[in-house]
Amino acid sequence: MRKKAIVTGASRGVGRGIVRALAGDGYDIAFSYSTREDEAEAAARELKNMGADVWYAQSDMSKPGNGEAFFDAAAERLGGLDLLVNNAGVTVFQSILDLTEEDTRKLINLDLLNYLMLSSKAARYMKEHGVKGNIINITSSRAQRAYPEDCVYGGVKAAINRASQSMALDLAPYGIRVNCVAPGAVCIRTPEEIKKEGRTDLEGFWEELGARIPMGRNGTPEDIGNAVVFLASENASYITGEVLRVDGGLILPGMPEKPEEGQNSWGGTVK
Repeated sequence: MRKKAIVTGASRGVGRGIVRALAGDGYDIAFSYSTREDEAEAAARELKNMGADVWYAQSDMSKPGNGEAFFDAAAERLGGLDLLVNNAGVTVFQSILDLTEEDTRKLINLDLLNYLMLSSKAARYMKEHGVKGNIINITSSRAQRAYPEDCVYGGVKAAINRASQSMALDLAPYGIRVNCVAPGAVCIRTPEEIKKEGRTDLEGFWEELGARIPMGRNGTPEDIGNAVVFLASENASYITGEVLRVDGGLILPGMPEKPEEGQNSWGGTVK
């Protein structure tokens, strides 16, 4: 019998790498997307071609209740649940000097509250159905290393790491494991896509950054997908409450970004 996974935010980028890896490991999949239906359709076609039964739906999970409604529909459509991957999120970088309540609330609602609520839904579903399943939360290496302008984003990711430890303790008696995967610098656009989108600010950025990472390259969505597959497998059956950092050693030596003129060694502005 094929395993069943719910993955949030999986039409592109890291999420798509995750569902691709799960489909290759024998999972049927329900996934959400936020805005790009064309990308969701393309992802679904790819997964079906890999032999997976696939269901997907649009959901803005920054709005209260939407994530839970998606979960209920997804679990019913799949007819079971072995794995929840909380991946949908937004990245907002703001200095504490420029913080806005609107952006802060959206990030907290989507990257923290939604993770907690869906984890609770999945845990109750698995307990009720006697499933010794997995919950995997996608966080960030920024949860462990401070950078300028990420007091909210980094703080929220750190909160999920810590909350997952308590979840793991709550759920261990039921055979349910909870872990986190913390990506580092993951490039989700090709140079051609960057050029097509007119992102002149990103031209050459990933190539320069990748060269400074200890492993000599940026991460890929597939790197994160492979980590999720491992943590959800029997090969990781004695691992719970852990954070698997997948960053090529990025944060080991400290901030790898090369400071621009007028910046100090950690990227802040020289006054």
